[in-house]
This record gives sequence, structure tokens and C-alpha cells, in this order.
Amino acid sequence: MSLEQEIKQTKPFRSEVQKLVINLQVTTSAINSAINRALKVYGISHPQFNVLRILKGRYPDTYCNLEIAERMIDKSSNCTRIVDKLCDKQLISRKINKADKRGVDIVITKKGLQLLEKIDTRSTPLFKKVMVFDTEKAAKMNHWLNELRDLIKEAEQNN
Repeated sequence: MSLEQEIKQTKPFRSEVQKLVINLQVTTSAINSAINRALKVYGISHPQFNVLRILKGRYPDTYCNLEIAERMIDKSSNCTRIVDKLCDKQLISRKINKADKRGVDIVITKKGLQLLEKIDTRSTPLFKKVMVFDTEKAAKMNHWLNELRDLIKEAEQNN
């Protein structure tokens, strides 16, 4: 389905660039909705999943809240609240940092690792079905998206 059909656009876009930006927003929203629906079965949100993946990447070592927040996909997420919820679910644990008593070390638990494994196993067929890009196309798309993010950051710094 074309973007115009998807958003019921009746007038032409001002430019292909404007259409691209809107297309990226609509596509991102569709991806996020699909991820949220898939994660709902496991009782976690997309930001919680993101934190678990961040901690898995560092396991068995730890991160502090600030380090997690810097690595999150959605920078507007409330990392402290997400960490609290994941602790309540026993998917991560917090410990006082031995070197700095004001610091808190956060690590994914075995239960959190098991949940990620379960999610990965069940989501792989979905991603295989949805992802139509071969490695070369995916690499090109990743390159273009990296360039776009760099241009956005540069434009923001110049304002």
C-alpha cells in the first residue's frame, strides 16, 4: 500500500523529502505497534524490552541508570521508572556500587535472560516473514538512515 493510501492523503506532498520524512514516521509507528503487540504477551513494554537487551549486551557486567538511558532507543523514556518495573518483575536486579556508595549497579537476572531467549525464539519467524530485505539492501538502508540521523543532528546543532 502506498503512503498516500495508508494516511488517506488527498493532496500531493510538497516534495519527495517531505514524503520521505512522513513515510519514515508512519513506518516507525507501524514497527513500534507490531513490537508492542508482540511484547504484550510477555507482559513487558517496548522500552522495558530495550533495557533488557541493553543489559543482556553487557551481561554479566552491570550498568548504572545513566549508562542505560544513554543507550536507549527512545531517549524520552523514563529509565528510572522502567528499571523499577523490571526489578518488580525480577527481570533485573540492583545493587549498591561497592566503589561508590551513591551509585547503583543494574544487571539482568537469569529470569530476564530466559525471557529474552523466549522472545527471540518466538519472534524470529515473524521477522523472517516481515523482513523482505536481503543483507545488501539492509546494509544500504542502514547506511542511508545513519546519514539521515547525522544530518538531523548537524542541523540541530546549527540552530
